[in-house]
Amino acid sequence: MYTLGIDIGSSSVKVALLDIATNSTLAEAQSPKVEMTIDAPQKGWAEQHPNLWLEHLKKAIEQLASSYDLKQVKAIGISYQMHGLVLIDSKGEVLRPSIIWCDSRAVEIGNEALEALGAKYCIEELLNSPGNFTASKLKWVKENEPEIYKRIHKILLPGDYIAWYLTGKLSTTVSGLSEGIFWNFKNEEISKELVNYYGISEDLIADIVPTFDNQGEVTVEVATEFGLLENTPVTYRAGDQPNNAFSLNVLHPGEFAATAGTSGVVYGVSDLVDPDEKSRVNTFVHVNHTSKERRLGKLLCINATGIANAWIKRTVASELSYVEMNEEASTAEIGSNELLFYPFGNGTERMLESQKTGAGFKLLDFNQHNRSHMLRSVQEGIAFSFAYGMKLMEKNDIKVIRVGNANLFLSAIFTNTLAGVTGATIEFYNTDGASGAARGAALGAKLYNTTEETFSGLTKLKTVIMTSEEQKPYVEAYQNWVANFSEIQ
Repeated sequence: MYTLGIDIGSSSVKVALLDIATNSTLAEAQSPKVEMTIDAPQKGWAEQHPNLWLEHLKKAIEQLASSYDLKQVKAIGISYQMHGLVLIDSKGEVLRPSIIWCDSRAVEIGNEALEALGAKYCIEELLNSPGNFTASKLKWVKENEPEIYKRIHKILLPGDYIAWYLTGKLSTTVSGLSEGIFWNFKNEEISKELVNYYGISEDLIADIVPTFDNQGEVTVEVATEFGLLENTPVTYRAGDQPNNAFSLNVLHPGEFAATAGTSGVVYGVSDLVDPDEKSRVNTFVHVNHTSKERRLGKLLCINATGIANAWIKRTVASELSYVEMNEEASTAEIGSNELLFYPFGNGTERMLESQKTGAGFKLLDFNQHNRSHMLRSVQEGIAFSFAYGMKLMEKNDIKVIRVGNANLFLSAIFTNTLAGVTGATIEFYNTDGASGAARGAALGAKLYNTTEETFSGLTKLKTVIMTSEEQKPYVEAYQNWVANFSEIQ
């Protein structure tokens, strides 16, 4: 007996089978093997067509089906890239490519909404500025693509779209509405003030279903296509960062998770309503929030982490694997001989108050630096941006961070730099987003009855911790990085 976890990222689609009897991941598959394309029709834009996600979902499922009987799948969980906007018409046709998380076209729209609605209302009731989130992206479509807007039947987040494809049911979750800034946390309802200000009808928002529960059952067509049993239920759905935290059993106040895929995130759970007044750190409804037990996710996002590392590989080290690239980077000393890299080249950065500074190297010396310094400085710059952002969350006292054994955390350079600068202990676990979604499906289907049972198979792989003496060169390199970046003075 299995559950199936689906993780729709902007880089790839991953799927995982969880064996219910052993509480362990039986198999995983990914498509494509390299990063999916993100289209940028104009500067600052970022789009992907949902058909691309479906294409690679089918390919990943086919890989699992070649070795396992998917008719043993009893429930499906979905994790997805947050903040995207999918528009469908009354026939279920996608009206335009999805405007995804790192698209920055709606920044000014969100800023105007913040001013019009007032910071007090936005921070206390929406928990964030409307910013560049899904609601503001929809307003951009209304203003700039009115003919498309008129044809909208429902607006969906990427995970809502995948759930609709599987089940034929149009739905969303409170956590999803929160990430799109459609949810009034204080009143526990759709934010009437925001949608009215934007001139958006509430009828465009899909029905709300629980995060953990039967959200619909796969159609005959999908069951036939994927080799599943007809009526297999979808029982869990969450954005990638709440799901990453869930997959690491980060469910209670004071617990933190991190990931460093295309973007980088530090995500902590709190029971306090204390949003950042500048919206540099965002607050969303966590997957296990209830009206009786408040659980909020504090999310620090750095737009360019894995995408920056992929860029430097593609640009100067295309003949190397990532392992070989890390080996070459490790020949350079800590601090990369004072070569500095700033990774802010993937849209506006929330932690820099929605500035769009662009990425770049600084203090490059043609007589002192070679490729190994460039490769190392990129990873160090990414880790330094994490550390800077985490200082905005210092009141939460980040002492331990849980991570999956994946993405940039596979690099000792990145992990050691982050541990060295922050002084936090980094704990590695045998999980990822797809496995977490499979566990969420098991809990939602009541194949496991408690979270303790759900995570009984989660194994700590290793721990990275730095002594104060080991930290010194990393701290010195970080201080040099901060001193040379005027935007964060």
